[in-house]
Amino acid sequence: MSILRSTRRTLFLYRRLFGTQLKAILEYQTDFFIMIVSAVLTQLLGIVFLWVVYNRIPDINGWTFWEVVFMYAMIYLTEGFGSLFFEGTWRLGGLVNRGELDVMLLRPVSPILQVLTNGIGMNGLGNIVIGFIMIGQALTKVDLHWSFGKILIAILLILTAVAIRVSINLAANTSAFWIKNAGNAFPIMIHNLGEFAKYPITIFSMGIQLLVAVLVPFAFVSFFPAYYLFDKSTSPWIWLAPPVAAIYCGAVAYMLFRIGLRKYESAGN
Repeated sequence: MSILRSTRRTLFLYRRLFGTQLKAILEYQTDFFIMIVSAVLTQLLGIVFLWVVYNRIPDINGWTFWEVVFMYAMIYLTEGFGSLFFEGTWRLGGLVNRGELDVMLLRPVSPILQVLTNGIGMNGLGNIVIGFIMIGQALTKVDLHWSFGKILIAILLILTAVAIRVSINLAANTSAFWIKNAGNAFPIMIHNLGEFAKYPITIFSMGIQLLVAVLVPFAFVSFFPAYYLFDKSTSPWIWLAPPVAAIYCGAVAYMLFRIGLRKYESAGN
């Protein structure tokens, strides 16, 4: 019962904190629409690029156009969820450098929950909408054999992909506890590694494959879900890999955040 009560309280607090940020964002409706439109245009340009490539090459290492569109969409979809609902991960560096994390540590609310809800990236809404549209198109254009179990696994894979993406973002931004300057480029470098996961990782060298499948596991956001859904694997249990990766990434991100908090010294005065 205590776990259930704690979960309900966490969800309640998240909803209140997120709602407060959302009300502030909606005060500036022009910015709201500009961010959404810019996100949509960015995604559409990426799809146009893929179409141009596949217009000349029927498949890349056994992967068709719509199969790659699915991977492309998974990266953007999870990026959208990370921006819209957990934008605070990207503001952790500013909180640390300006000493604003002090206020969060004094409140009777989990610091990590406050960090996650410390901001909303409305451009994420455009990424989510277009991402779902592209995923829907990809899954209908490819000849798949669906069952009730496979539908449930597909939903699970999307949820775990979001969890992995948010965990990677948080883990990368905890570097602010050690790299104490305003120009910390480490999180952006980690974020950009996700570009490799927009395509089948088998087209890259072994070093790149190890990088995005082991060290920074973006491959579990897009490649492995596609590997299962499009029946590329002979193992029926390959779908278990992304949930396991999500648990691992979440644990590492939480551990790094807790270690960083112990190292945090505020900004002084």
